[in-house]
Amino acid sequence: MGLSATVGLGVAGWSAGVLYGVMISALLTYGMRATGTDALGPADGVTYGRAVLIGGVVALTADSFSRETPVAVLVVLTAVALALDWVDGQVARRTGTSSVLGARFDMEVDAFLLLVLGIYLTPTLGAWVLAIGLMRYAFVAASWVLPWLRWPLPQRYWAKVAAAVQGIALCVAASGALSYALNVLVVAAALGLLIESFGTHVLRLWKMRTIVVPVEFTREGAELRDAVTTGASR
Repeated sequence: MGLSATVGLGVAGWSAGVLYGVMISALLTYGMRATGTDALGPADGVTYGRAVLIGGVVALTADSFSRETPVAVLVVLTAVALALDWVDGQVARRTGTSSVLGARFDMEVDAFLLLVLGIYLTPTLGAWVLAIGLMRYAFVAASWVLPWLRWPLPQRYWAKVAAAVQGIALCVAASGALSYALNVLVVAAALGLLIESFGTHVLRLWKMRTIVVPVEFTREGAELRDAVTTGASR
């Protein structure tokens, strides 16, 4: 409502924003029930705040296909959401409230922001930009077919760096501050970094594929797998 009053939203923006809000609420409710969580912790509250900001990005992105979008507002919302990604991790560690639900919530918010930014940039940079936002979803889909992709691994610091670079690169490209050529270069470099990160992760899992996977790391243990794979910030 605040965003609509400030910059105005069309039907597409309103519809996308409402649909996003319903989706986030439904998924979070399901996650809390599945993990037996009665209430969100302080870090989860920060992540929820990020999710609200991303709702604004979703609405503006939807509107951008039919009307002028206030780029500055979209960039500010994105930048604050990216900055809070560091904050929620710090809060979780300092308060000792890290959880599987919190890590999964954080990861899903991150992944969805990248996908939305890719959609926003598609008209100017091309559909290849969507690869950044779709890569994690492709990995999860592949894990349904290849059980060895569900095996948890210790998180690498470099994977966190690679994940953070994606949001920064897409935010810079969305700002329009650089030329088309530089935007392509920046986003392509970020995509290359992400491919390397995912490739390394998959290779490590491939080398472990002959190990018998305990039942807790199969479909039922997907939450734990997601909590320790690339992209999680806690």
